[in-house]
Amino acid sequence: MTAARTKTRRTSASAVPFSPWRERVAAVDWTTVGADLDNYGCALTGPLLSPAEAAGIAALYTDDTRFRSTINMGRHRFGEGEYRYLAEPFPAAVTELKQALYPKLLPIARAWWTKLSRETPWPDTLDEWLDMCHAAGQAKSTPILLKYGAGDWNALHRDLYGDLVFPLQVVINLSNPGVDHTGGEFLLYEQRPRAQSRATATLIPHGHGLVFTTRDRPVPSSRGWSAAPVRHGVSVIRSGQRLTLALVLHDAA
Repeated sequence: MTAARTKTRRTSASAVPFSPWRERVAAVDWTTVGADLDNYGCALTGPLLSPAEAAGIAALYTDDTRFRSTINMGRHRFGEGEYRYLAEPFPAAVTELKQALYPKLLPIARAWWTKLSRETPWPDTLDEWLDMCHAAGQAKSTPILLKYGAGDWNALHRDLYGDLVFPLQVVINLSNPGVDHTGGEFLLYEQRPRAQSRATATLIPHGHGLVFTTRDRPVPSSRGWSAAPVRHGVSVIRSGQRLTLALVLHDAA
């Protein structure tokens, strides 16, 4: 990304006088989110998008001009379904949610990496962090729209994209479970040190967010803290269609 594009991103983010998305992020019970992340590796946020906003973002899926890349999951053996990487400029909701979520998740990320005796490279603002990603050759946008139909699913994986990784990310359900689709639970699979692996399944409500572990997280061990590798995926869609918005807080190489 060029410096001019970076400047445009910052200007557009700061030009919005009122942001309902920042208000909703501020209203989240972040103490509970932090506790759930420590206990389970994932946590529901409550509503981040209104039904109308979720429908508006979902409707972008058929507009080829809004995306930089499309991935057929079956072709790559990632599961079944399709996802598309949004191109800049992003919808206002995407920009504002990323800007608002980053400082809320940053203290958790720093605390986790401190427990694991790792360096905490993330600066105080998302813009500074993305500038670091771009300087390291990770300049491709990473907000994703994912579309699943009946029988589709997402294999367990990690969204890493390069050496610079933020350890938490957020997915928002743009569809209404039980109405637009059945099945399609979000899956988190955690390999625990010297113990059986653990799976967590979460049905994300319409417009709500789920914060989850990108790569690994600290868990208590006999030696203090150990890193538990984590992967995520989506269970089979039994009927209907499920669309989600994924907000990864690092860019891709």
